[in-house]
Amino acid sequence: MTVPEPPPAPAPVPPPPYPRRWAAAGVMMAAALMDLLDVTIVNVAIPSIGRDLHASQSALQWLVSAYLLGFAATLIVSGHLGDRYGRKVLFLAGTAGFGLASLGCGIAQSPTQLITARAVQGVMAALLMPQVLGSFRTLFQGKERGAAFGMYGAVAGFASAVGLLLGGLLTDADLFGWGWRSVFLVNVPIALAACLAGAVLVPTTRERGAGRPDLAGSLVLAAALIAIVLPLVQGEANGWPLWGWLCLAAGVLAVTGLGVLEGRRRGTTVPLLPARAFRMPAFSVGLAVQLLFSVGMQGFFLIFAIWLQGSQGYTPMQAGVLTIAFSVGSFLTAPAADALAVRFGRLVLAAGALLMAGGFAGIWYAVAASTGASTGASTASAAAHAGAWPLVPGLLVAGAGLGFLVVPLVNVVLSAVPADIAGGASGIFSTAQQFGGALGAALIGSVFFGALADGDPTHALTTAMPWVSAGFLLSAVLCLALPRAAVSPRPEPSDAELAPV
Repeated sequence: MTVPEPPPAPAPVPPPPYPRRWAAAGVMMAAALMDLLDVTIVNVAIPSIGRDLHASQSALQWLVSAYLLGFAATLIVSGHLGDRYGRKVLFLAGTAGFGLASLGCGIAQSPTQLITARAVQGVMAALLMPQVLGSFRTLFQGKERGAAFGMYGAVAGFASAVGLLLGGLLTDADLFGWGWRSVFLVNVPIALAACLAGAVLVPTTRERGAGRPDLAGSLVLAAALIAIVLPLVQGEANGWPLWGWLCLAAGVLAVTGLGVLEGRRRGTTVPLLPARAFRMPAFSVGLAVQLLFSVGMQGFFLIFAIWLQGSQGYTPMQAGVLTIAFSVGSFLTAPAADALAVRFGRLVLAAGALLMAGGFAGIWYAVAASTGASTGASTASAAAHAGAWPLVPGLLVAGAGLGFLVVPLVNVVLSAVPADIAGGASGIFSTAQQFGGALGAALIGSVFFGALADGDPTHALTTAMPWVSAGFLLSAVLCLALPRAAVSPRPEPSDAELAPV
């Protein structure tokens, strides 16, 4: 007698979606908005901070670098911590910590206090942001996931422009006599509300089988990044001493050694720097392009804000309005960037880098021509004035280049990486963005402040601007080393792609 085969086991039924997922997403976006705004909101307030706290030139550089270094040093490991131990608790801790650090910034009475609070802000932002993106992946499926990530991307792009305006508006409004302090104190009620709502609405999520984070490696990475940036910021004021060069070399060797060590390690620990990714030319070259891009961006906006307000008499609000032209340029090209990159590949990215180099060169020329300043020597007085309109075309062109370069770049880099290390690769990519920004404030800032020794801010700006353009020219050359068909049709958004620019 034939025994009938048992019926096939029914397919597992996926759990129903979390009913309050959109409310939770709204809370997490409100918290993420603090970091997304903080990327640009502080730029236009830096001259006011410098005057009020009598900050040195290196202290102004640290106001930018400390935040970005804290973010870069913590980002990779915080994502792994959330995957393994649960994202909700880290989201709430990061949000609360960001609010407290913002309060510390708002009540700081010295540059040292403010820089310390800024570094803590960066660490807390890095604790917060990966949990938002990781939670979106878990809470949403299918078209809803695309809509959630689309909301994030739209808010991130909007925040970069609004931050410039909001920073100038809050500084000029001088609410309650707070002046620039409002730029930081505005985060406190947002953080408090997000913590209270998040405790009720945000569910606990984690990844099954997530490996153990490399905490020791993260400490080494943090120390190495600080060792690289510290002598670059302090070198100009100290005459570029020997200890600075030794510190810089030690930082580079530590990062290299960490990468080699983790490439040989076996076990359950998740590597911070997966060696397989760095052996792929598309990833390594794309990472270098991202680093150079961030160096130029942060370096430019630091010195441009100081020059506009310190030499040209712009108010913080007027400076914010002028730099909106850069965001307008990027909004014009970003929607078409992916489709063009699918068709023309790496040439689109190279063209974007060239447009950025040309746009910033145009600003350099407009400043020199409008004020009568020479690019080789200081011939204009500090009182020479450059109007706003000659600067707008360069800002628009540079912004248009940003859309062609940055939007497809993430797809280029991460599409070359195997799926099993895509998470780590995206974390490295975001870390390079933040670390590049810290390097930009250090390197371009040092050139600017070194030339400022003669007291002419316009000469200092025209001395530093060629370095900004040169960085983007080098980026264009590196883009030609990317795969010929650099971009495939866009996959699901990655964490790195959604990180703020």
